[in-house]
Amino acid sequence: MPHVIPKHPILHALSLAIALTALPQGVAQAAQTPLTVSAYLAALPLQDTAKSGGEGSVRKHDTNAYSLPAKNLSFDQRLSFSVGNSFFKSPWVIAPASTTARDGLGPLFNTNACQNCHVKDGRGSLPAEGDPSVGLFLRLGMPDSHEDSWSDEEREFRRIAGVMPHPVYGTQLQNAAVPGIEREGRMQVVHEEMPVPLADGEVVLLRKPRYSLVEAGFGDPGPIALSPRLAPGMVGLGLLEAVSEETLLEWADPQDADGDGISGRANTVWSLTEQHEVMGRFGWKAGQPDVRQQSAKAFAGDMGLTSNLVSSTDCTPVQKCADLPNGGTIEVEDNVMDNVAFYSRNLAVPTRRDLDDPTVREGEQLFRELECASCHRPRLTTASGGVAAQLADQTIWPYSDMLLHDMGDGLSDDRREFEATGNEWRTPPLWGIGLAQTVNPATGFLHDGRARTLLEAVLWHGGEARASRDKVVALPTDQRQALLRFLESL
Repeated sequence: MPHVIPKHPILHALSLAIALTALPQGVAQAAQTPLTVSAYLAALPLQDTAKSGGEGSVRKHDTNAYSLPAKNLSFDQRLSFSVGNSFFKSPWVIAPASTTARDGLGPLFNTNACQNCHVKDGRGSLPAEGDPSVGLFLRLGMPDSHEDSWSDEEREFRRIAGVMPHPVYGTQLQNAAVPGIEREGRMQVVHEEMPVPLADGEVVLLRKPRYSLVEAGFGDPGPIALSPRLAPGMVGLGLLEAVSEETLLEWADPQDADGDGISGRANTVWSLTEQHEVMGRFGWKAGQPDVRQQSAKAFAGDMGLTSNLVSSTDCTPVQKCADLPNGGTIEVEDNVMDNVAFYSRNLAVPTRRDLDDPTVREGEQLFRELECASCHRPRLTTASGGVAAQLADQTIWPYSDMLLHDMGDGLSDDRREFEATGNEWRTPPLWGIGLAQTVNPATGFLHDGRARTLLEAVLWHGGEARASRDKVVALPTDQRQALLRFLESL
């Protein structure tokens, strides 16, 4: 018997949008023959500036490398940045409380402050054995294998919400709760070691994780899709938002028209602000269209805080959250959301290091020859108009095309997010990646942090990236080290 989706509070609100809005069918992909990527890269010089984030880049390479405002912010903008930073770092509390500007935490939540997940504005921490997880959590939903039993209304809900919520546990596993309600449960991770021999005789041990929901607070979930997510780094988000859709779609090649084995495509997601479908940009599967919506979704899902953009949390009717105290109808006021979004958009990208080192230069050239740059697009230019002045007309080096790619079964989470299949992931920007474990030694790489090193991350690549991965396996030691030195310089 199918679960009753319309009772879920998030989807109840979405049903109004469905009733009132004529829905365009998807974002147009490349409107013309895609760029011949190999020709483009052959003509593109190697990165010739340390300013990976344009004029806002900062020269900071220690534990605070991700936490500075963009260099080209005005004095007034720096004040807004500081206000946003205070709300990003400071903890929210359970209602009722004397601190009314920061109350309303829960009823279900994962953490009480943004900074707890995005450690020093970088990636989340991987939990130690037996410790509660904060920076790594589980997205939930109904398995796609049940789609044949869904009604037309349920399919339309999924198109707007991006995922079919679990009728009891919703869309995210919250491992903490306010007094008076059970927490949803706990994520358990078990790893299996997988040896990968390299051509020079070195053997790399990969960790294959298996996730489960244990200590379930509301009973056996039955069929459920589990998708782990590591909190990503925060630098350069406003610059990525400022690149025009047309520029990004130049690289899209969903049918692999150029025959290079790479078929990037845009995700099509629902904009809560625009009330229609737009291109997705943010999140591991490009499931959010802009920084503000990404922030509002995180407030609601991670901390149980409502806003004008996302007015309900992930509680389901079974969990009876409505009877518990809250911080008001809207717990994150618009001015707070504005400042947090401004802060998130304007965290500076750290400058490149060792740009002229011969080994780093060799690795950068190998990165292209191995066709890693076919997805990790080195250079982009932000739009001239329609964006904030400090973000406009910036030449940036994010090493991402912002598109979805099939990464193979090894990384699949078997959970669709809007149009992204379980095997598809957005190409993550690489700028600043060499400082990730300087900022947070407890973090890892890839969407769930399974890779402890950059080499492990490369070796997990499959699908469209399998050929490039196999070329890395075949490299002699000195060339492989040069490639890694390049990545560490970013």
